[in-house]
Amino acid sequence: MRIKRQGKMPKEDLMRNIVVTSVFLLAATICSTLFLFIGGNRTNVGIVFMLAVMLTARYTDGYVPGIVASVIGVICVNYVFTYPFMQLDFTLDGYPVTFFAMLLISGITSTTTTHLKEQNHILMEAEKETMRANLLRAVSHDLRTPLTGIIGASSAYLENRDHMTEAEKTGMVSNINEDANWLLNMVENLLSVTRIRDSDTQVTKSSEPLEEVASEAVQRFHKRLPDAIVHVTVPDEFIMVPMDATLIEQVIINLLENAVYHSHSEEPIDLNITVHDGLAWFDITDHGTGIAPERLDTLFDGYTPSPNSSGDSHKGMGIGLSICKTIITAHGGTITAANEKQGARFTFTLPLGEDTYE
Repeated sequence: MRIKRQGKMPKEDLMRNIVVTSVFLLAATICSTLFLFIGGNRTNVGIVFMLAVMLTARYTDGYVPGIVASVIGVICVNYVFTYPFMQLDFTLDGYPVTFFAMLLISGITSTTTTHLKEQNHILMEAEKETMRANLLRAVSHDLRTPLTGIIGASSAYLENRDHMTEAEKTGMVSNINEDANWLLNMVENLLSVTRIRDSDTQVTKSSEPLEEVASEAVQRFHKRLPDAIVHVTVPDEFIMVPMDATLIEQVIINLLENAVYHSHSEEPIDLNITVHDGLAWFDITDHGTGIAPERLDTLFDGYTPSPNSSGDSHKGMGIGLSICKTIITAHGGTITAANEKQGARFTFTLPLGEDTYE
């Protein structure tokens, strides 16, 4: 994979480099002044400026800021903090060593950090490509089966409606309606992903009441599956959590629908929300057959190994869970799945903000 490099640094990055370099050099000058005029110690001045050079190289882009900081630092040490003060003297013992040492430190630090940033960018791009591939693979599977069912059922209805009973017609139209609603749900999932900015895989978050988000998600879920029963438990406190409420509601709905379609159980589903360790924890638990152990490690990759591997070829789990992971990761949280003694439990977390309790 190749990284596209720009020939000219954007103005924002240039200004950021200037500000960061100035701040570290100013801080080094202040600290050195304190060492010299308060403690009378000049030994640590060079070390302080070397540290400023390292930090500049670490927190700026490119090699130039670190080199500039090295040159300014050496001149400042010589001019301000070395006797005779306020005079440049390039004949001082050890001056060339200090100068080249600071240049070497800045060069090595800048090279290392620049390389690490490039490697991190490559890894992020590779992860995005893997995510896109998994989504496409999941879409190709999860769309094909219901579309085939709709086409087959509608064709059979048109060809045989004169010979079908009213019960058969109603059953066939019901199947078409169910398939169409499932497709609509998947389209909503895909639209949800488009709300995440592709550039940095983040979302625009605002503080939302935890209880209201859960309530809205369950209400939307019941519009699709009115016969399903969900037991909801939320904290007694009024809690605000930074999130994109629409996306988190979509995650809750996806997990509740998976519990209905794949647990093979008519028992109530439990939605339990707790707050601890700086996180909001969402647990969705069913009381069904659980998840095949070999699928747990790849459950959120969006890949369905075979048409019937999900337990229901009509409604695969792949795309929904893959999108759930995308949304939760973009919020800075985690999502996991595990089997209970009876059934399965899906857990996702959201980091709490500063104004959590009101």
